[in-house]
Amino acid sequence: MTTMDVKQQEQAHLEEVKKKISQAQAKLAKSMKTAKADIKEIDRTFSDDLHVGVGDDSISMAGALSIHQQQQMLAERNNSWQRSQQQLGVLQKLAKTPYFARIDFQELPSGKPETIYIGLASFSDVQDHFLVYDWRAPISSIYYDGDLGEITYQTPDGPQAVDVNLKRQFIIEDGQIKTLYDTEETIGDQMLLEVLDQRASTQMKGIATTIQREQNQIIRDTDSDLLFVQGAAGSGKTSAIMQRIAYLLYRYRKRLTSGQVVMFSPNMLFNDYISQVLPEMGEQNMVQLTYLQYVARRLPKLKLQTLFEQFEQNMQHNNTAVTQFITDLDFFKLLTNYAQILSSGGVYFRDLRFRNQVLISHEQIANIYYSFGPQYKLVNRIDGTRQKLLRLLNKKMKQQKRKDWVQEKIEALSQEQLRSLYDNPDQEFANSDDEQNFLAQKIVLEAFEPLAHRIRQNSFINLTQTYRKFLQVVPQLVVLENYQLTKAQWQMYTQQFQQNLQMKKITINDISPYLYLYDLITGRHGDNNMKFVFIDEIQDYTPFQLAYLKYNFPKARYTLLGDLNQSIFVQDSAGTLLKEIQQLFAGDKTKVVQLTHSYRSTKPITEFTKKLLLRGEKISSFERNGDLPNIAVVADQQAMLQAAQKQLQLNDQQNYATAIITKDLQQAQQVYRQLQDNQVATTLIRSENQRLAAGNIVIPAYLAKGLEFDAVIMWNMSAGQFTAQDRQLIYTIASRAMHRLTILAVEQLDSIIAAVPKQLSQKSFF
Repeated sequence: MTTMDVKQQEQAHLEEVKKKISQAQAKLAKSMKTAKADIKEIDRTFSDDLHVGVGDDSISMAGALSIHQQQQMLAERNNSWQRSQQQLGVLQKLAKTPYFARIDFQELPSGKPETIYIGLASFSDVQDHFLVYDWRAPISSIYYDGDLGEITYQTPDGPQAVDVNLKRQFIIEDGQIKTLYDTEETIGDQMLLEVLDQRASTQMKGIATTIQREQNQIIRDTDSDLLFVQGAAGSGKTSAIMQRIAYLLYRYRKRLTSGQVVMFSPNMLFNDYISQVLPEMGEQNMVQLTYLQYVARRLPKLKLQTLFEQFEQNMQHNNTAVTQFITDLDFFKLLTNYAQILSSGGVYFRDLRFRNQVLISHEQIANIYYSFGPQYKLVNRIDGTRQKLLRLLNKKMKQQKRKDWVQEKIEALSQEQLRSLYDNPDQEFANSDDEQNFLAQKIVLEAFEPLAHRIRQNSFINLTQTYRKFLQVVPQLVVLENYQLTKAQWQMYTQQFQQNLQMKKITINDISPYLYLYDLITGRHGDNNMKFVFIDEIQDYTPFQLAYLKYNFPKARYTLLGDLNQSIFVQDSAGTLLKEIQQLFAGDKTKVVQLTHSYRSTKPITEFTKKLLLRGEKISSFERNGDLPNIAVVADQQAMLQAAQKQLQLNDQQNYATAIITKDLQQAQQVYRQLQDNQVATTLIRSENQRLAAGNIVIPAYLAKGLEFDAVIMWNMSAGQFTAQDRQLIYTIASRAMHRLTILAVEQLDSIIAAVPKQLSQKSFF
């Protein structure tokens, strides 16, 4: 059979599937219309029944039962309608691209020949007659894990051997087969090339059609408590992790909700970039936030160091021995052990004040806290203190009822305020003294409620003083010299910490131990309901932060992914990060996967960028042709701007959206203003709170992490702009480019870039 005959035959099959999908859409839309009418009718009847009752405005038992039943019916109809709405959305996606692969196989030892088609979601015309299988279904793993011939895959009933004799891959656009390939491999290179040659987007796309074998192992792993994915830039690690989340939600759909999955992203800009991957597969998005957001919400009155400030501080390369010490796992263990001695001293408290006077002094609270015996754990001790304080507060309230301020408040009440205090409008009292006593009780209770709330929230703990005391005794708990620290350096650090707090500021490195000490004192253990935690760009986390997350989500399984070659914020410790993380998990439940194939960039760009690294030989490029990176060294800043404008014009001619990536925000703002003055249309991405704009953008390096662009212009890669410690930053910038990379410099090229073999780039003369 010729290729044309095969394509016609497959198109005919596609038309039949599309027809049945269309019929299912029409049927579902009709039932949804009926359901909507039912909801309106129940809602109308429910509204009428609210008037059912007797003369004294109370609802009869029969009326109340009727209303309850209608509420249940309304909730059921609404839930059913929402499920149907979600199903309709899936069918609408399938109508455009019902599937992307076909497999012909035979179950061993004596099964009948079978053909299945694989798509983004399952579709059956009658029960258990699947025209399309979800890519996450067990049987679909045949497509990703094996070549032609015998292969074993896992079913709910155990392993099953099959003999695969055909793997066919489709590219379908608007219901028409554009291309099809027969391949012996997992995903044929032709198929991959078709997808990789596409243009970049402001939203990440799913990769279900091109999942590689090593990525599939990540996606379908269900055994590991810690899955650590080290992936080269452009290796598809983040895409694979998004598919993994979709797979887990599918695999455990009866036991797992999207609200039990949390993903920590590098910044909010990246959150927006990946926000449509799961909805495109018919799944709700997981909980998604940055580490800064997670810790900052606990201390709303303190100003946490921003991502920009963190980057600027790191670019000064002032990673002192103190920074290394307080972000290390040893410091986490030190703080954990320190909590054990707080039963005998070291916890400080705040006065509880009422009407500008001390009601319960911090000395009284300390006496209560330390009155409990040594057998009390910290959490029991704080619980006991809280209960005693609330009882003491009740006594103080009774005393306050006889104070002049209460009588004055009662006399100043309007009739409306009085009515609001009574339990019911017709409330009666035996005498005026009873009424006065009732009103005094209400007023004092209301006045004391903020204080009671503070006690319930443990706000009587003086965390600042308690943590400062810990910092003061650190030299007595450890040998500072073992961490290349002097007592003078440590004292200077503690003074700086105190000064920051006085200005209501705290750094990203300080906030985690600060919060951890509070959690240890109060017994706060975080969220036991969270089942899976995903952390992207793991190389920019400190060991302390990861240990703190493990403490906060103790029952969860962890998937950590990143590229140790792209560390921007914690360069000095990135190399030993994996060893420290593994200490937090059982060895037999830990799995490390390395993705060395880079798919994002053309081969010339990948070959160039990997030479920027000291051990770049571990990265393998995909055979996708393209231009050599352009390098232009010009005379001055004005010439560099002109070169950028000319390169933008060339890129526009090929419909390449370009990102001009600068070292920092100041440079980004400067080049953006210059382009605006020359009427060159670009969008400045200055904050992580922005969305990625279509077209050409200007963006600082620290906001470009995890993103990819058709073309990248590396702005001002001149000698003197970077240091030897910025190698990873330069690599991160360069590796964002998919199809074209341009490097601009003034007078002399940066030495790290200049060291790349000349044959891997071309000189441009603008």
